[in-house]
Formats: sequence, structure tokens, C-alpha cells
Amino acid sequence: MPRPWVFWVATMLICLAGHAEAGVMTRAEIQKALPSSLTVGERDAQLPVWPIFRQDATETVLAGYVFESIDFAPIPGFSGTPFNLLVALDAKGTFLEVRVLSHHEPVFLEGLGEAPLIRFADQYQGLSLRQNIKIGSNANRGEESGSANVYIDGVAKATASVRILNQSLLSSGLRVARARLGFAAAQDPDRVARVRQDSYAPMDWEALREAGLVRHVRITQDMVEKAFDGSGVELPVAGHEDDSFCDLYIAYLNAPPVGRNLLSDAGWKHLLGRIDEGDHAFLVIAAGPYSFVGDRFVRGAVPDRLTLKQNELPLELRDLDLDEPLDLPASLRGADAKVFRVIGPAGLDPAQALDFALRVTRDKGIVYPEHIARSFALPYRLPASQVTIPASTDKGWQGIWRARAAELAVLAAALVLLALVLARPKWIVATPARLARFRTGYLVFTLVFIGWFAQGQLSIVNITAVVQALVAGRDLGFLLYDPMTVALWAFVALTLLAWGRGTFCGWLCPFGALQELVAQLARSAGIRRIRLHRELDAKLKRLKYAVLAVIVGLAVVSPAWSDRAVEVEPFKTAITLGFVRSWPFVLWAAGWLLAGAFVYKGFCRYLCPLGAGLGLLGRVRLLRWIPRRRECGTPCQTCRHRCEYQAIRPGGAIVYEECFQCLDCVAIHDSPQRCAPLIARERERVIPIRPLPATAGSKA
Repeated sequence: MPRPWVFWVATMLICLAGHAEAGVMTRAEIQKALPSSLTVGERDAQLPVWPIFRQDATETVLAGYVFESIDFAPIPGFSGTPFNLLVALDAKGTFLEVRVLSHHEPVFLEGLGEAPLIRFADQYQGLSLRQNIKIGSNANRGEESGSANVYIDGVAKATASVRILNQSLLSSGLRVARARLGFAAAQDPDRVARVRQDSYAPMDWEALREAGLVRHVRITQDMVEKAFDGSGVELPVAGHEDDSFCDLYIAYLNAPPVGRNLLSDAGWKHLLGRIDEGDHAFLVIAAGPYSFVGDRFVRGAVPDRLTLKQNELPLELRDLDLDEPLDLPASLRGADAKVFRVIGPAGLDPAQALDFALRVTRDKGIVYPEHIARSFALPYRLPASQVTIPASTDKGWQGIWRARAAELAVLAAALVLLALVLARPKWIVATPARLARFRTGYLVFTLVFIGWFAQGQLSIVNITAVVQALVAGRDLGFLLYDPMTVALWAFVALTLLAWGRGTFCGWLCPFGALQELVAQLARSAGIRRIRLHRELDAKLKRLKYAVLAVIVGLAVVSPAWSDRAVEVEPFKTAITLGFVRSWPFVLWAAGWLLAGAFVYKGFCRYLCPLGAGLGLLGRVRLLRWIPRRRECGTPCQTCRHRCEYQAIRPGGAIVYEECFQCLDCVAIHDSPQRCAPLIARERERVIPIRPLPATAGSKA
């Protein structure tokens, strides 16, 4: 019997070990990683960031900040260990450098190699945190530079890993940008309010003002003079005879009652075509001698006199250069009117208050004038009737689940079918041919759909990832980025309680299915299998528990060595990467498949660490679901001799930790033609024992 104490001792180490994730780069190392034109300053006293400077003529100016992502967003990767990225941001939130410092993603370590990961990270250079960076089609490359949507290429067979890298990069970058670059809250666009598109009603300008959809502030000459009172500025701004300085109007064009009433139908469609999903368009009108843009303003630029904040965080307004006629009252025709855009990733929430401000600046002095500024506020809030508040979502993983809904539905149907067959196997095992056809068909489904197509091969990596996350004190949310794996583990957990290890190992393991299909082909080709002696077989089966203990122990004390040790599994080579890998790994996987043609499923039975873990966890099994008779083992040995897994003891007892739930013994047990005790009983019924004939001299 395998000794489980080794595994449990290794597991207990999880509770005793721990380490903190932190950046590893020194100032000198960072300097070497950056271009020579940039100089790294002293580390910030409050945040783990380094300012970077560049020379501008005779001045040294702040160029941005450089930091390690693990200090701000230690999001566990697919292996359970976070990516650590070296990230350099310029003062406007543009990525100057993104470099992978460390990772433990199995698919890149010895699978695809690190070249695809490096190419993926290189795509961020030149992109901005103000853009909505998406992984997917690259068809939108070449769009205008102001677009909020940027598409970067993913990496095939590493979808979960690159999504986590993307989240690590953007999350850490936004934290630094908010803290040091004055960025807005940058809320997830799926978590902010949405403008209702069914709220249109014909309204004129006055009706829009009364409904609160157009806001107005009147700034007079007297208000300006009072604001500058005591500042020492002696140059008043000339006003009109009515003392007006600026009449400022703000309207949120995304709201259909505003946009459709102030723009023509063609203008409304043009506006919607110019902004990206999630962007916001504001109409700003100024009447009077002072406007929200200066004489040097150019189209498409940021206004130099108008600012916008929400929750004390600035949001960038940029001229949309929309030249469309507006339906304005006569008093405002000829006024300065422009449409400004706030991009979606800036995080503006249309349901919350917006703080616009008109900035008035005067110069004090002549030779070296001092600029003195005063701001005049115009608060704006869209009426509640114009917005809807969506349910909170987390597109970090929920979007992935939605995208794979069809695959999950197919998997769920297949798992329900399997559960019904295993719970009520009588019909399937009624004939050997029926069982063989069903089993072969299901194994092909497991290999092709679950394994190669849906990439649902469960692995010891899943266990080491959990161990490493627990050791580091991280949550297990990273698992949700692979829905197929989560769904399969949930089903396996239930079947461990009911039937034990065999449900997964015998039916749902793609590499196990591949081994069994190869063994079937070998038998069809006349290759004779080798059946090991019972004692040797029992000793070899203990080996996988030792392999499991070593891997789990390394996961606790040395994740780097654990990443190497898990390569004992050929799953990644044969299933995840489809044998597209360097020759040592291909040779290892192919060798086990070849060995399986002679020694039935040798890897599964003797070396698989995942099978060992499931065997131990399966000891909590509630059911002894394989039927037995008193004749099983004494004297009948049919099932034991026919069991390819050698999981039946001479006495007839089932070793459930080694049972793969193939149903062969169940089929024999229920078959009057194959079960020896049933055959004997049938013979007794058909040919009753007759008394011997009387001999001479006996009494009649």
C-alpha cells in the first residue's frame, strides 16, 4: 500500500513556509536596462518607483517613472507565481519600456520558449495607458493615434498567461500613473454607468436647460476682478457694456436628448462614428470676450483654459474637430463652440458629478512676468433618468468565461453523460461491443476536444500553482482565467467523493486517453502486452507517490526547481503543445506512448504525480461502487486476470486508488457468459444432479 504520509508532510510545509514578493532590481541594473538618453534618479521615498530624467537643452526634465510590476500588482500567473515586469512610463502615461524580468509560466519555460513572450511584451512600447489595450485581432493597427482601442496580438496556446501579463502591466501602470502622473481613476469601462439610448424626446434649447441637460454659468467682469483682488495684477480685462466676461455652457452630447436635438441626423451619426465605444463627447460654448481656448489653440488639441475633474482626478479633454451645424438659439449663434472628447479608459462615469473649470490667467510684471491664475467652476451632472448602473463585473476573468460559453456547454453535456453512465452502467456494460464502442468514442472526445481543442489537460502544475500561491499568501483567483480547467476540477472533486480517482484518470485525462488509444492500435497490430508480476507492479506503483512528494516539496521551497520537476509529465508536450517542442521533450512523451503499447498505460500507473495526488485525495471516496460476490477471489480470478491495471487483489478486493473505472470488471460481473460464478449457477439450473442408478442387490 502506498504511504501517504510523505505527501501530507510535504503539504504541511505549506503552513510553515512563506516569502514576500518584492522587486529585485537595483538602480544600477535599471540604468543598464534603459536607453542611455535616460537617467535614473533616486528611488521614491513613498512608492517603489524610480524617476527617470532626460536632458532638454540645458535643463534636466522629468521623463517619467520606472518600476517593477510585482510591487504594485503581484497577480499570480497560470503557475501561481506572479509575472515581474520592468515598466517605464513617460510623463503622459506612454510605455517607454516593458521587459519581462521573471515568470514561471510552464508554456513559455520549456514549451513555446520565451521568444513569443518577449515579442508579446514588446508590443506595448509606444502604447498609452489612456488607450483601451485589447488582446486579439491586430486589424485595427494604423488607426488614428487618438483612438481608445488598440489591439495587440496574443500568443496561441498561452491565452491565460498573456491575459494575466496584460492585467499585471495595466494594473501596476495605472497605480503609478494615478499616484505620480495625476491620472484619473481609470475605472473599468464595464463598471461605470451607461447612458440610456431610449431616452430621446424632442426638446428645444430652453427645455434642455430646464431638464438639467445643458448647464450654464455666467462669469462677469466684476467676478473676475474680485477673484484677482489683492493679487497685485493691474491689467483688467475689457468687458462688454453689460459687464459680461464669459457665458459658459456645457452639454453632454452622448445623451440622445442632447445630441439628437442639437445635431442634425447626419451630424448625430457623424458624432457616433467619430468616437469609440465608451468615449464621451461634450459640447462647450462660450459667449463673451473671453473663451475657453486661447489664440494659439489648434484643432485637435487640448484646451488651454478649460479643465475637467471627477473625484478630484483630472480628465483630459481633447478637441474632436467636429464641424457640424448646431441648433442653437439666436443669441449663441456665432459663439465659440467646440466638441471635446474624453476617452473611455480615462474612467469618466457619466452618473457622477463632473467639475469643469474655466481658467483665467494674468501676468504680473513685464520682463519676467509671473503668471497668476484663477479658476471659475461649472459643475455638471447628468440627470439620473439618463443613465443606468450596470451590475458589477470583472472582465479580468468573467469575459473569458463568456467567450468560452459554447465550449463549456459542450463540456458540461459530456460530463453529465459520463456521470449518468458511471452511476447507472448496466445498459452500457450489457455487451462487450457496446462498452468498447462507447469507451473508445469517449476517449477520442477527451483527446481531441478536451485536450487538443479546449486545452483542458489537468496537470500537476495546477496543484503546484495552488501550493505556491498559498505559500506566498496570495488568493487563488488566477485559476479563474482558465475556465475549462476550473470546470474539470469541479467535476473531478465531486467524482473523487463518489468514485475516487478513476473517473478522471480513466475517462477525462487527454494524455491517458492517448495512451489507451495507442494501446488499442498496438493490440490491433498483434503486439502482445507485457503483464508485470504482481509484486513488481505493486512496487512500481509506489514510485509516483515519491515523485509527487518531491514536486510538492520543491513547490514550497524552490518554485524554479518545481517548474523543472513538473516536466516529468509529458502532458504539455503531447497535449498542450501538440509535440511542437524541442526533441528531448518529444522523445520523453513519445517514449511513454511507445512503452504503453507493451506495458498498459505505464506512465499513468507508475509515474504520474497527478494520478498519485488524486489517488490520495480519492481515499475520501464514499462508495464501494464496484459490485462483488463472495466467489470473487475465492475461487474466481477472472476479473483479476482481465484487469489491465492490476487493481484487483488475489482475494478479490478492489484497490480503488489504482482503479481507472474502465467498467471491464463490472461488465464481467453482470455477464452470464463471462462471470464464472454465474456460469456455474446456470449449469446447475439447466443440468440438475441426478441420483446414481441402483446396483444389483440393492433394495428397490
